[in-house]
Formats: sequence, structure tokens, C-alpha cells
Amino acid sequence: MAAKTARDTTFLDWPFFDDRHRAFVADIDAWAEANGDVLHQHGDHDLDGDCRTILKALADGGWLNNAVPDANGKLDVRTLCLTRETLARHSGLADFVFAMQGLGSGPISLFGTDEQKARWLPGVAAGETIAAFALSEPDAGSDVAALSTSASREGDSWVLDGTKTFISNGGLADRYTVFARTGEGTGAKGISAFVVDANTPGFEVVERIPLMAAHPLATIRFNGCRIDGDRILGAPGEGFRIAMATLDVFRSTVAAAALGFSRRAFDEAASRTVARKLFGAPMSDLQLVQASLADMALKIDASALLIYRAAWLKDQGAPRVTREAAMAKLYATDEAQAVIDQAVQLFGGLGVVSGHPVERLYREIRALRIYEGASEVQKIVIARQVLAGLGGA
Repeated sequence: MAAKTARDTTFLDWPFFDDRHRAFVADIDAWAEANGDVLHQHGDHDLDGDCRTILKALADGGWLNNAVPDANGKLDVRTLCLTRETLARHSGLADFVFAMQGLGSGPISLFGTDEQKARWLPGVAAGETIAAFALSEPDAGSDVAALSTSASREGDSWVLDGTKTFISNGGLADRYTVFARTGEGTGAKGISAFVVDANTPGFEVVERIPLMAAHPLATIRFNGCRIDGDRILGAPGEGFRIAMATLDVFRSTVAAAALGFSRRAFDEAASRTVARKLFGAPMSDLQLVQASLADMALKIDASALLIYRAAWLKDQGAPRVTREAAMAKLYATDEAQAVIDQAVQLFGGLGVVSGHPVERLYREIRALRIYEGASEVQKIVIARQVLAGLGGA
């Protein structure tokens, strides 16, 4: 086996980070190395079982505490991003499991009452409750305002009807944050957010959806699904704002996961080119190989700068980081695809062998350019933010 090149941690010296962040990365990276046998499960045979095993390991390690607000009621976005980057470098499925605990409970963390937070978040941090975020529908993916799932008020209850699809953790989750139309207005103005337990009568998992990189995904349906009135988050009609503010935080973390994939691909490729001889010398002596490595390193550093700018701004108290998070998500996910493709190319035939690290990364990265707002949507978001800043449309 080829010797591994030293992992680049110089980005931790950037002014975006405090000493606690540097110590955190050292701790979680050491933990991930020590728990490699658990984290390197890939869900190829027992996806749900592997997710639960990884969830327990993350909970036992205390890492899920970072998916919910701290004692001061604050989510540290830089820590969220560093967690996802580190886990993704070790295991795409481990990153997914952590990420969904954060995103699935994110609306509660950001908009729940104190009673709601105390009621629902401890189970998430302890790994006792698996969370999910139910926004997308068959005819409403990127266009969130077009969703049609409804919630009608009946006495002290809400009754949900409709279908959600491409729901991460669908069929596995114990609790879903669900966005439904409540009729306060048209489009984005008439949507509300609710918390629904998976064992509620009228809730149904319609089908599980297999992916090219195994992650739990499903279509779910609500058919006269009655929930208590205190399961609404915020006020009726605030759901769109809740969804967008939640994505403001977690889009940066998607970018961080892509960065973790990029770093792993780069490390694998660099080690390969240093160790393998080609035309009587190490591959790394070839100028075209050096150019490829340089291009990969540039994309990685540029991605990291965009990601941790957005995370730092949010942690400094910025109410919204819509533009910054969209830029980070767009650039880091698109360029991670390019970095991983270059890594596959440098490995040659070995890079497309099923189960090889870069082959897995090649499949893992693709979905990140679609979920939580496809790349094309991020361009629209960025353009609108820029124009708004200029007083334009």
C-alpha cells in the first residue's frame, strides 16, 4: 500500500477559527480514525442498520451535541461545517447521518419555543430520535412555494394531507419536520412548519428510493394525519421563512461535506502520484500531473474560503447569509465534482473499480449538487441577492 501524504490542516490557521475549533478538529479526526470500522460501513447490504450503528457511535462520542444548539441556545455553524468536513473525509454515510440530525431538527433549533426545544432536541443529541426534513414534493422541489401538501385546522388539531418525496431519512426517521400549505396567502406566504412523529396515524412511507450512493431516501404520504396544535413551529404562514433560514445555515454545511470529499480525493490522488512510477520516475514528476494537483488544490482552498466565510458571518450574528451560503454551496459542490473526477483520472483503471475510495467519492458527490437547492437554483439565489444589493429586481 502506498504511503499516505500528510493531510493539509493549514486552513485551521485562518482567522475564521478559534483555538476551540482547532482542538475540535483534532479530536473528531482522531475519533474517526479510531472508529474507522464503524464509520466505513457503506449501507450496501443493510442501509438502515448501518445508519443506526453509525448514529449510536456518533452519539456515544458526543458529536451529535453539535447538531443542536449549545447551552446558550446557539448553533455554532463553523463547528457544524468542521464536523461535516471531517466526517465526509472519512465516510460519506457518517456525514449523512450527522447532517440529517442537524437539518431534520434545524427548524426546531432555530424557531422552536423553549418548550419545543426541551421536548424534542435532547433525543436528537442522544441519538435516540432520528430526524428528517420533509420539504420536497413530486411537483415542488427547487420551487418550494409550489408545494401542495396541506394542513387544515380542526379544533385544537392540524390535519395533514399530501405527498413528500426524496426525503432523506424517509422510512428511517422517528420524527419529521414537515412543511405544508395552511392558506394564509398564495405562494410562499401560505406555508407553515410542523413536527410529525412517524408513528402518527395517517402517516405512511410509500416507497424507499435507492440511490447510486446508498442513503436512506423515501416518498412519504399524509392521509388525514392528525397532530396536536402545539406541533406547529412559529406562527401559521411562517413556514417558508423557517425553511429558507434553516437552509441558510445548512447549505454551508453541504458545501463543507463536499470539501471533505475533495480533500479525501486529493489525498488519495497525491499519495498515488508520489508512490507510482511512470516512465521510470514518480508520476508526480510529470508536469501534467503537477498541473492537475495544482488545480485540485486551488479548488479546495477556494471552496474552503467561501464555506468558512459564510459560517463565520453567521456565527458573528448575521441574520441571514443567503448570498454567502449559496456561493459556498454552488462552488464547493461543483468543484468537488471536478476534483474527484481528476482524482479518478490520476488513478486510471483503478479509479473506476467498484469500492475503491475515489470510485465511492465519485458516486457520493453527485447528489450534493442537487439537494438543498440545485446548482442552477443557487445561481438564481446569488443573482437576486446581488441585484437586491444594487437596488435592482
